[in-house]
Amino acid sequence: MSDNWRRGDYLISTDPALLDLGVIHAFLSTSYWAPGRSRETILRSIENSLAFGVYKNDRQIGFARVVTDYATVAWIADVFIVEEFRGQGLSKWLMEVIVSHPSLQGFRRWVLATKDAHSLYSKYGFTELIRPERWMERHDPACPEASDYWTNADSKRMK
Repeated sequence: MSDNWRRGDYLISTDPALLDLGVIHAFLSTSYWAPGRSRETILRSIENSLAFGVYKNDRQIGFARVVTDYATVAWIADVFIVEEFRGQGLSKWLMEVIVSHPSLQGFRRWVLATKDAHSLYSKYGFTELIRPERWMERHDPACPEASDYWTNADSKRMK
């Protein structure tokens, strides 16, 4: 079952049949966080997430996905609005829809990572990690993506 939200000519939908994998791949594979991500990886990530598409008429212009167990935690990932549609409040609307989605309520924690959209996400209750010393991450050097996140990561760990 999918959900839909409308504002004028714009639609946000969780219907996977509406997603345009070409648009999503073109954006993500050139983004700072997922450069080189393959279509196959993107498709697999969508199949294992709750995906939100943003559309103007029949054209996909934005995307986000939530990775969740639907019980305790949600991770928001791969959020974007294509350049020509930015500045119209669509990312704010997308975040409002995501954090209020009926299937995504009552979680102990929501997380996300961003390089440059802290002011957007803070409007929806996101803060820096309160106890970053409790968090760990593992990088797989065999992953073909070359995100700038891992650039000089070893030297930062040594500090």
